Amino acid sequence: MRKLLAACMKPQIRLQAVKVALCVGTLLNLINQGAPILEGGPLSWPHLLLNYLVPFCVSSYSAAKNDIARNRA
Repeated sequence: MRKLLAACMKPQIRLQAVKVALCVGTLLNLINQGAPILEGGPLSWPHLLLNYLVPFCVSSYSAAKNDIARNRA
């Protein structure tokens, strides 16, 4: 677990995860909340935040696991 957290804290992994989260999170928000966004209606802020947080976590986890595996070999 410590190796995973240490790998997640690497600047290149965090930067890449932020890029993925911005791209995927924006697409998810357009898909999930498209009507309120286009019509100027109220947004669901918890859903908006989760639409960015989940891709960030998935990308970080995947990159960290890959980094650990690559360093093991």
